[in-house]
Amino acid sequence: MNGIIEINQITKRYGQLVALDKVTFSVPEGSVFGLIGPDGAGKTTLYQILTTLLNPEEGVATVAGLDVVKDYRKLRTVIGYMPERFSLYPDLTVSENLHFFASLFGVNVKDNFDLIAPIFDQLKKYPNRMAGALSGGMKQKLALSCALIHHPKILLLDEPTTGVDAVSRSEFWDMLARLKEKGITILVSTSYMDEAERCERIALINKGVILDVNTPEKLIERLDKNLYNASSRDMYPLLEALRKLPDVKDCYTFGATLHVVTTDEFNPDAVVNKLRQEGLADANIYPAKGNIEDLFIKLAKNDE
Repeated sequence: MNGIIEINQITKRYGQLVALDKVTFSVPEGSVFGLIGPDGAGKTTLYQILTTLLNPEEGVATVAGLDVVKDYRKLRTVIGYMPERFSLYPDLTVSENLHFFASLFGVNVKDNFDLIAPIFDQLKKYPNRMAGALSGGMKQKLALSCALIHHPKILLLDEPTTGVDAVSRSEFWDMLARLKEKGITILVSTSYMDEAERCERIALINKGVILDVNTPEKLIERLDKNLYNASSRDMYPLLEALRKLPDVKDCYTFGATLHVVTTDEFNPDAVVNKLRQEGLADANIYPAKGNIEDLFIKLAKNDE
């Protein structure tokens, strides 16, 4: 491995709970890398180790060539960290928060303002507003601005889009793309599977275990080709009926429909006729295009 972030066999326990189990992956320099998994998967624990807030019990991790345990003082100057929870001072204004975080790193806001200008643009209208009074999207922009004010080489973002609206989520990912163009390496964690496709490479994590690492495109290639959508007004009876069929390998809820994984022998027209005869008069089955969420469900079940 030769990435700017190197994670090798990292293990962390909380009593009997194994939060991270021999986690290993590498983040290429200048990339947007996603750590994808549900709540409780171990993402925040890994971030706390990478940002020197926790020590691993086993394994080694380096960021920009600096060991997260031995070189923790130097490391804190080259990374920008945006934790999941809003970590700024709610009783300080927008301007005061920005200047405070600049002072922590011994820099002047004016010196690095060009980096955050596109992000801070909407906030500059409200320099005297208390941070605690901002909307979710505005808090997100302020936190990102404070994480970038010392012009870090690496940006570590832990669940940055949790709790913000869809428009703000999309705007945030557009901002990350612009930061990448400026040479900043970004490691971003999320439980939103659709955001995985905005990353160049991703690591899927569940219950502290890395399930797979690759580009989103390469990972999706691993999906079963026989994947269908199924819908009806009576979704639960439909789910139960499909799970009983011999040619159905798996069936699970997926948004407003069901996703059905089948064998090659599965005949959707015949199944629809059978379901309608059994009382599901509006049952419908049609081909589906798999995505990262489908793969995650498959890998997580295989790992149980």
